[in-house]
Amino acid sequence: MLTFAADWLNLLLRWAHIIVGIGWIGASFYFIGLDVGLKQRERMNPGVYGTAWQVHGGGFYHVEKYLVAPEHLPEDLIWYQWEAYLTFLSGFTLLIVQYYLQPQAYLIDPGVMPLASWQAIVLSIVGLAAGWFAYDSLCKSPIGKHTATLGAAVFVLIVAAAWGFTHVFSGRGALIHVGAFVGTIMAANVFAVIIPNQRKAVASLIKGEAPDPKYGAIGKQRSVHNTYLTLPVILMMVSNHYPMLTNHPQSWLLVALVLIIGAMVRHFLVRHEAGDAVVKILWAPGVAAVGLVVALVLTAPRTDPALAGMTVTDADITAITQTHCVRCHSAHPTREGFDEAPKGIKFDTLEAVKRYAPLIKAQAVDTDTMPLGNETGMTAEDRKKLGAWLAKYL
Repeated sequence: MLTFAADWLNLLLRWAHIIVGIGWIGASFYFIGLDVGLKQRERMNPGVYGTAWQVHGGGFYHVEKYLVAPEHLPEDLIWYQWEAYLTFLSGFTLLIVQYYLQPQAYLIDPGVMPLASWQAIVLSIVGLAAGWFAYDSLCKSPIGKHTATLGAAVFVLIVAAAWGFTHVFSGRGALIHVGAFVGTIMAANVFAVIIPNQRKAVASLIKGEAPDPKYGAIGKQRSVHNTYLTLPVILMMVSNHYPMLTNHPQSWLLVALVLIIGAMVRHFLVRHEAGDAVVKILWAPGVAAVGLVVALVLTAPRTDPALAGMTVTDADITAITQTHCVRCHSAHPTREGFDEAPKGIKFDTLEAVKRYAPLIKAQAVDTDTMPLGNETGMTAEDRKKLGAWLAKYL
């Protein structure tokens, strides 16, 4: 019953995280698209920077953006903030349920670093917090005045964090932490910079003073950062389903490629929304395509020549699966916390092992994703034997 409740809690948290995340991403994409699509017209209200005409849902909308703020604050001002806050809160709660409550299975890999559960959790929290302070310091430093230099510095910061996580946590744990690292920066941008700056502008209006334009400029900078980080962070959040990413020996390099690919795709979309001619911005998807090709080459499956000459019997494979697999993937799992086989996949017989040969190769031969946290101590020799035997059924 406890496992049943935990599964439902996990499912509901994921559902909530996706729902509020869609709301946040949608709002971010809309407002950045609106911002770059603004046009200055012959007749505009005082203080208006630009306007946009839009059509949706059978109606027309006329939107104005003030360079700093209107002279009088409307009573029905709508704030966009809770989408970001709830995305972070639901995501961090999911991190607790999935990784902090089961660190030995999902967060820790003794082959990477033999950590106690509490050590892994502390490193996780400290790493996420340090990421925000490092990023915020970069933005507030002289580097923050130069868009390209700051962008390069933030890129290096995230890749460095990815390298660090891959040398501390399991493959799954490392890449999910890259996503959480970036997501924390994005949410903190809203909570600690964008919304407070907007409140300062509102406070000035209430006092009858002209708001300082620097607060709007700073908020705009952080909003632009958020929109360019959105596509990479989404991929990081689903990376744990793809061992070719999480268990690649240079997964930090794949993170760098994902950052480039995602940012280039987002740049193309932003500039297209701004009305730029496609021929002038085709370089961005071109760079993304090159990055994708490099990622495909890096993750392409490779056959170990040593496997061809190995003699492996059915008895060998039965011993390996009984030792390392069936405690979870069985009609009657014996591992604590498992009432039934994950995803209904069972390896009680050799015929079942043959049936799932491609999946086993991806999870336990090409990578060391399984067993979870390698808690059964599956050796490299075991994986080679398994790979040699499975090759006959692929």
